[in-house]
Amino acid sequence: MSVPVVARAAAPARRNAQTGRRTGIRAAAAQATRDAILRAATRIFAKHGFDGGRVEQISKAAKSYDRMIYYYFGSKEGLYIAVLEELYRKFNEAESRLALDLERPDKALEEVIRFTWNYYRRNPEFITLLNTENLHRGRHIAKSPSVGQHSSPAVRLLGEVLERGVARGLFRGTATARDVYLLIAAMGYFYLSNRYTLSAFLGERIDTPEELAHWEAFIVDTVRRALAPPDVLTPAS
Repeated sequence: MSVPVVARAAAPARRNAQTGRRTGIRAAAAQATRDAILRAATRIFAKHGFDGGRVEQISKAAKSYDRMIYYYFGSKEGLYIAVLEELYRKFNEAESRLALDLERPDKALEEVIRFTWNYYRRNPEFITLLNTENLHRGRHIAKSPSVGQHSSPAVRLLGEVLERGVARGLFRGTATARDVYLLIAAMGYFYLSNRYTLSAFLGERIDTPEELAHWEAFIVDTVRRALAPPDVLTPAS
């Protein structure tokens, strides 16, 4: 009599284990589909903008279906907002991996500058999509429920770097981390986002490897000079 009882007790356990595996497989497949749609949407929106990017283009590029976009994101705008959120998330994640030597604040400052510049260079869709959203006056990202979570870890890190540098007499104490971060971002972002029109206007290419390396060094030098104490600055000739 005990054998059938054991068999009946074991059977649900096996079914539960199988259900768990199936649930895990389904969850992984759903995440893979969602990720593929996000990647495709990033490319399409970066190329065509929000207005020009069509749902059918995105689903085709993702090897998915239009209905899956509406299932996961609710609408085209919902997908666009998710793309912007993912851009910020990846940027912040990369910033969070910065390992700075606060015992050498001058070197740490340079690392933050070079990181920001090279992230912009290696992720052109970041600049392109933010340009697009600024044309829309930020109305889409303002609808993001998590927009307040996208504050930059680099601003906090810069605050620590500046504090150490001021204590050692390397930096003047009047610049805030926010000001320095905006200076770094502005010099890198503007140059890269306008490199084609600037090249035409100046009559020379500014996006060659040599010119890009020159501008990176110029940003480092400019930020250092902006932070240097008054008695360290070299008088203009």
